[in-house]
Amino acid sequence: MAYFDAASTAPLHPVARQALSASLDEGWADPSRLYREGRRARLLLDAAREAAAEAVGCRPDELVFTPSGTRAVHSGIAGALAGRRRSGRHLIVSAVEHSSVLHSAEAFETDGGSVTRVPVSRAGAVSVESYESALRADTALACLQSANHEVGTEQPVAAVAEVCRAAGVPLLVDAAQSLGWGPVEGDWSLLAASAHKWGGPSGVGLLVVRKGVRFAVQGPADERESGRAAGFENLPAIVAAAASLRAVRAEADREAVRLRQLTERIRARVPELVPDVEVVGDPERRLPGIVTFSCLYVDGETLLHELDREGFSVSSGSSCTSSTLTPSHVLKAMGVLSEGNVRVSLPLGTSAEDVERFLDVLPGAVAGVREKLGAPTPETAVRNDVLVVNALGKLCPIPVIELAKVIGDVPVGGAVRVLSDDEAARLDIPAWCEMRGQEYVGEEPAERGAAYVVRRAS
Repeated sequence: MAYFDAASTAPLHPVARQALSASLDEGWADPSRLYREGRRARLLLDAAREAAAEAVGCRPDELVFTPSGTRAVHSGIAGALAGRRRSGRHLIVSAVEHSSVLHSAEAFETDGGSVTRVPVSRAGAVSVESYESALRADTALACLQSANHEVGTEQPVAAVAEVCRAAGVPLLVDAAQSLGWGPVEGDWSLLAASAHKWGGPSGVGLLVVRKGVRFAVQGPADERESGRAAGFENLPAIVAAAASLRAVRAEADREAVRLRQLTERIRARVPELVPDVEVVGDPERRLPGIVTFSCLYVDGETLLHELDREGFSVSSGSSCTSSTLTPSHVLKAMGVLSEGNVRVSLPLGTSAEDVERFLDVLPGAVAGVREKLGAPTPETAVRNDVLVVNALGKLCPIPVIELAKVIGDVPVGGAVRVLSDDEAARLDIPAWCEMRGQEYVGEEPAERGAAYVVRRAS
């Protein structure tokens, strides 16, 4: 088996395993107590905090350990917004932030705040100018991930932090995906991260609040972790998290070169091996181990199952793999194809042989899914010289398959009207047009679902 889903959670690093085992014996006592066992636990906690702070590039008294990266994000955003309430009730986020940030933004809106969601390019990156133009006199906080969790695109954090600092607005950085590769550059104000992303144990997050940032802890007061993370510290997991962060950093430069070569090979070879594929994300400004691509006419869930049977664990942003049946908000914001989406995220130590085996297996897996899916006969009718395809009640990728089958039946300049009630069609039909050089006219209201009009350009 080859585990290729490190962006979701990385395998436990051997150093983390050793530190966890050792600290179970030494770090079980209450670090706030003055007796011998408590003092020993306090020494372990202080050492872990210093090691983590060194890796982040902050002071130890600016960093607290939280029960998860999500909790770090929620606490960081809520505390910063509350601390700067007098400055205003406006929050800026990018459209591709992790769900923990977007959920915090939604909660803030429900409470009466206003939120600006900054769009991204087709490569998944924000522009510094878009953040600068989003800043207002009442902006209390801006948030920007250091790198995207689905496509690996790195964001211009340092430049955005500079414009935020000039406006007197703190910037919170979600560094969960990138912290294992190196510190976040720039004059940011708050930072959140999660240990299981770099090979530490789950259940440990980091929250950094720089000195001078106005911050008001929300919820009942607690004496632990500077009052910013309530509850008894999971000391063995904290020690293991700090130890593994130091260990992966020691390997980072070497592994970054190696994994980047492997993902570049995947990016180059997949379009050669599999027809009708779109590789997404920035080809240059990206994390070393992540590569994402989408396959036309493929059901994402079925493809993931096929790859699992072949010994590869990957993830997907396709709507057919989610319980909500809506496409990934990241892919949607980028305006790229979502159907048949595959994210490959390589953990440290991935071998070139496993990547070659994946490239050997993938074409057959995609072809098999397309064959199983079949080519259903579309229900068509001609109305006012427009070919109508009725794909109502059919989920991705059927609407796109039926569009592709009939586009050649209309003359150049003619139109096809696709009726669909699948939410993914709103993203996938324009993306198909972009890939195929056809003209996407737009979306029209329909009695059920929506009508997507495509004009044949060639």
